[in-house]
Amino acid sequence: MSGASRIEYSEKYADEENEYRHVILPKELAKTLPKTRLLSENEWRSIGVQQSRGWQHYAIHRPEPHILLFRRPLGTDPQTGAIDPELKRMALEEYKGQFGLRGH
Repeated sequence: MSGASRIEYSEKYADEENEYRHVILPKELAKTLPKTRLLSENEWRSIGVQQSRGWQHYAIHRPEPHILLFRRPLGTDPQTGAIDPELKRMALEEYKGQFGLRGH
């Protein structure tokens, strides 16, 4: 089984600004990555991470460096990576609905 086929993806989760997900790499694959800087999109795609456009590797979780943390602004069009105001409005409404925040 290749390293890329053993990559695990979390469900997406969100706050009022961004949606998030984490990607769990096989530990042997993670050992080959830089430890002191974030990965560019080309770098994470080149190791087999597959996700739609607009995701950014935004933090290193030092206790578990094999877990990559990604985020993208709410309303990001997964085809283009651009922020669509209508998609953003819908995503924000969904977020508020999940937490009973409508009208706030």
